[in-house]
Amino acid sequence: MSIFGGSSSSSAASGNFNAMKDIEVRCWEVHQSGQTVPKAQQTHTGPVLTCDWSDHDAAVKTVHWIKAPNYSCLMTGSWDKTLKFWDTRSPNPIDTIQLPERCYCADVVFPMAVVGTANRELLIYQLDNRPQEFSRIESPLKFQHRCVTIFTDKKTNAPTGFALGSIEGRVAIHYVNPTNPKDNFTFKCHRSNGVVNGMQDIFAVNDIAFHPEHGTLATVGSDSRFSFWDKDARTKIKTSEQFDQPLTSCDFNKPRGEVFAYATSYDWSKGHEGYDPQKKPHIFLRSCYDELKPSNKKS
Repeated sequence: MSIFGGSSSSSAASGNFNAMKDIEVRCWEVHQSGQTVPKAQQTHTGPVLTCDWSDHDAAVKTVHWIKAPNYSCLMTGSWDKTLKFWDTRSPNPIDTIQLPERCYCADVVFPMAVVGTANRELLIYQLDNRPQEFSRIESPLKFQHRCVTIFTDKKTNAPTGFALGSIEGRVAIHYVNPTNPKDNFTFKCHRSNGVVNGMQDIFAVNDIAFHPEHGTLATVGSDSRFSFWDKDARTKIKTSEQFDQPLTSCDFNKPRGEVFAYATSYDWSKGHEGYDPQKKPHIFLRSCYDELKPSNKKS
């Protein structure tokens, strides 16, 4: 699921594009009031697990649009260990980058792209003129990546770092060029409260989204909750009630972030035994601008 910026008019704040497991792909216009208007629908012959792009040799895991001053293209990351760039008017990629391992997650905020692969590798790409590798680092997290989201500088709005979520209920905040090494840190999240008989339930972080104005962030997880955080004050703002299914995706509308959208569906974190066909996927829209304002606390 993604929410993308719409026209500058107040009536069309954003759009929502979603792949559903009932063989439909649907597109809605989402107004600032929260009202949704269906715009398009396409029916397929089988369940749609995600939205992807063709001509990879294995599953496509990520799809992102790049809009540069001198070019626009689609970037796809795959389990075939490649990153491909497409002019959507042509069936063949305009560029292909070999990855060290399978692509598990990615994000793009021009002129930066971040790709997380198997074996806990992270690759940062510079997208000016032509995509090229800027740096390669080992993950600050000990377990498999699940999601990565780039954040920007509040003053310049330029991408300066990223948040990385893992299957171990933990998020890493990482600056590409930190002024102080201590600016990079990790925090625990999406875990059960307290420890019982020396055990604690730990859940995957399924998605991360940054508020476009406040710079605070939301995480959603397999514990069926969302949480809001202030990374600069290093504090939690709030945690939601528990839903009846895992939260699998989230985003804020642009440009102001009045609406927080999040999806609930089974994420297969407990295998086929945990699947309940009676529980259907849902997308929720929540008014959120004020509750995402930064904390007054200092880190």
